[in-house]
Amino acid sequence: MVKQFTPKRQPLQLFKWAKGNMDVTFLLIVLALLTVGLIMLFSAGYSYAYYKYHDSTHFIARQLLYAVLGVAAMLFISKIDFNCFRSWALLGFAGSLALLLLVLVLPEYKPGFKRWIDLGPITFQPSEIAKIGIVLFYAWACEKWHKRLKYDFKMQLGFVAIAGLFSLLVYAENHLSGAVLMALLSVIMLFIGGLNRGWFIVLGILAAAAIVLLWAKPDLLKSYMGERITAWLDKDYDPTGARWQTNQSLNAIGSGGLLGQGLGESKQKHMYVSEPQNDFIFAIVCEELGFVGASLILMLFALLVWRGFVIALKSRSRFGAAVAMGIAFQVGLQTVLNIFVVTDTMPNTGISLPFFSYGGTSLMMLLAEMGMVLSVSRHSDVAKK
Repeated sequence: MVKQFTPKRQPLQLFKWAKGNMDVTFLLIVLALLTVGLIMLFSAGYSYAYYKYHDSTHFIARQLLYAVLGVAAMLFISKIDFNCFRSWALLGFAGSLALLLLVLVLPEYKPGFKRWIDLGPITFQPSEIAKIGIVLFYAWACEKWHKRLKYDFKMQLGFVAIAGLFSLLVYAENHLSGAVLMALLSVIMLFIGGLNRGWFIVLGILAAAAIVLLWAKPDLLKSYMGERITAWLDKDYDPTGARWQTNQSLNAIGSGGLLGQGLGESKQKHMYVSEPQNDFIFAIVCEELGFVGASLILMLFALLVWRGFVIALKSRSRFGAAVAMGIAFQVGLQTVLNIFVVTDTMPNTGISLPFFSYGGTSLMMLLAEMGMVLSVSRHSDVAKK
């Protein structure tokens, strides 16, 4: 739990320029991950882009545009005083909840999935917005009612119920990994905020019971999700269907060896790994860059999370610390879940790799979150050179 706290209540304000210097180390790590991610996106996706759009630059051209816009947004948000984020918390919470409900009643963007809202020129997943919405809300609420979280049962129950509601809404989109990520992120934010520790024992027991139940009865989930769990449990199940993507991913990882086949030399990206620019891009990373290259990339992710923690722990504000730590945890959790899916450690239920997987609006949201951490760093006591 974060020990630092705001010495006096800060007035709500929608906009104010920040003072102080940003954390250059964190910025450089973000830019390094973004650069490597763009290179690997082009390498992984040009073959499929040519097959589907007759344009090998289709994915990278769009991702580059959103990367430029995202970096601009990151730098702009980093200049905003992080105390303004308090004023955004309730709006972000209400907006996230509304979008998660809206996507369930809109026509399906992809058959069988209700994850995307299509606005013509752009599409986006409300769950991407909900992640930062839940971080801001819990950071604000746990700062405001920090002491009451220790003894007020109704408030504790309400905060836990909000976590359950957001996770169930994401699950209703046919997005099991996203629901797991939302649940874990909410639990972490409540832990950071100081929720009574007894709740975590209860939640742990419920989670363990759910895992055992789904292990024994995967058909309790929707057909798509249940089949993926069955395919994970039974490695011989439907090798040309439900197991295809995972098997091709493991082939790619195994063929990479220690040093890899070389940048651009993947064979599995040529119509074996389906849509290699998306959730399974890390398999192509392993095939082309090998164990050494993949390990270096994972080290970059670990450094990003570590530096986010340092910024949080050195913050002079409980709210700022919770925001920075929540965002760092989000990136770390999403990375771990993606690697688990790609390596067949958990069922293939679809979750993107931050900075690497194709998706312009999600990349912009991610870079905006990095801007929030940089804003907090301007008010932290961490050495910034």
